[in-house]
Amino acid sequence: MNTRESHGMLLGLVGVIVFSLTLPMTRIVVQEFHPLLNGLGRALAAAVPAGALLAWRRERLPNRAELRSLFVVALGVIVAFPVFSAWAMKSVPASHGALVGGLQPLFVALYAAWLSHERPSPAFWASAALGSALVVAFALHAGGGALRAGDGLMLVAVAIGALGYAEGARLARQMGGWQVICWALVVAAPFLVIPVGWLAWRQHLIHPAPFALATWLAFGYVALFSQFIGFFAWYAGLAMGGTARVGQVQLLQIFFTIAFSALFFGESVQPSTWLFAAAVIATVLVGRKAAVRTAAPRARAGLRLER
Repeated sequence: MNTRESHGMLLGLVGVIVFSLTLPMTRIVVQEFHPLLNGLGRALAAAVPAGALLAWRRERLPNRAELRSLFVVALGVIVAFPVFSAWAMKSVPASHGALVGGLQPLFVALYAAWLSHERPSPAFWASAALGSALVVAFALHAGGGALRAGDGLMLVAVAIGALGYAEGARLARQMGGWQVICWALVVAAPFLVIPVGWLAWRQHLIHPAPFALATWLAFGYVALFSQFIGFFAWYAGLAMGGTARVGQVQLLQIFFTIAFSALFFGESVQPSTWLFAAAVIATVLVGRKAAVRTAAPRARAGLRLER
């Protein structure tokens, strides 16, 4: 692995640490916010600093092909993941939701093979599959041998959210990592104003009393960090180190989430958790050394996301 790929892995890890608090903070917010208001409202709030940063830097406008890609990014990381994960947090603990989120790196690798023409070696796929299997095994172990209803919502969130990760990483090689998330937020904002305004009005009718300070602080985190700043490091890391390879770092997010849940929210952590964490870290290290090459783009029928 060269220096650029190593830097990409490090940036990816920074993004994962930021994202690891997303589910615990979301669980706080949805105790008072409607899940849709949280999921869409955080993006609308993040669009304000995103637009200001783009204007300050005088960034060029996206071209037509980049706009199409930005809508795909918005579908995954601005709509699908925030909304479905917020709904999941109404019925499952944050630490449990993070278990299903551990499947996201495998989805990211699959999308990277499709969108960015990355061709991971068999050793990489074996390590990725093993890491995902360990996460699923841990989910079953923690859930007493069964999955919960909220797991289905989390699965939809990670499956579509991974598409936004992979397409954003591909686009970041052209535009830059922070530009991708900023433009995605700005492009999505006009479509969010009316539904967020209506949801906020409905929320006021149902819950006229002021929200707790903890709720506002948690919402501020998911808007400013989860939906905005975290993607600066994440997309830059995916673009530098390779989408499939760096995406595997997200396997560690579940354990950061559990650790933060224990540190800040008093959730108990069983010794078996750290055993699973050590095994998952080993699969990430193996995948880090496995070969990932990039194939020449081919024309494809149907949806085309390349320029």
